[in-house]
Amino acid sequence: MKRCGWCEGDALYEAYHDTEWGVPVYDDATIFEFLILETFQAGLSWITILRKRENFREALDNFDYKKIASYDEKKYEALLQNEGIIRNKLKIKATITNAQNFMKIQEEFGSFSNYIWSFVDGKPIQNQLKNYKEAPANTEISDALSKDLKKRGFKFVGSTVVYAHMQATGMVNDHEENCFRYSEVKKLA
Repeated sequence: MKRCGWCEGDALYEAYHDTEWGVPVYDDATIFEFLILETFQAGLSWITILRKRENFREALDNFDYKKIASYDEKKYEALLQNEGIIRNKLKIKATITNAQNFMKIQEEFGSFSNYIWSFVDGKPIQNQLKNYKEAPANTEISDALSKDLKKRGFKFVGSTVVYAHMQATGMVNDHEENCFRYSEVKKLA
């Protein structure tokens, strides 16, 4: 079975690739989870984040954005002491701020999904990559989305982070064409 080259050789990476990466996500809770994981990933490898995902899930109330939006100083301090997650002060603060802004977008657009998917006209972009290394780090769309999120107060949402989020949540299909998931994911569009 042929997979994208970036995930081969690590069981956790392969399982993530085979079941989640690139699958179109329209559920706000799942979109939020990926957004938070991507912000923590900034400057680190995705496998580092995947290995800590369950710790993040436990520490961040199962990525419940309503709860996260109301975290107080005591909870913030507790997160800074949690060795199971990335203990970056700015990223933890950004998680709280991003949860608050996430809900503002929900109020304005009916759902965060409506908002974010509007940047790709509601349907996944189907790229045709021979090798995963051909995938861009960012695009005009991720630039525009990043700029708009920042304007709305989001943190750690540079264009590269946003493009990685687009890949993870299926807004763009960047599976290699000869990967077994390419055509499967394409059918989900």
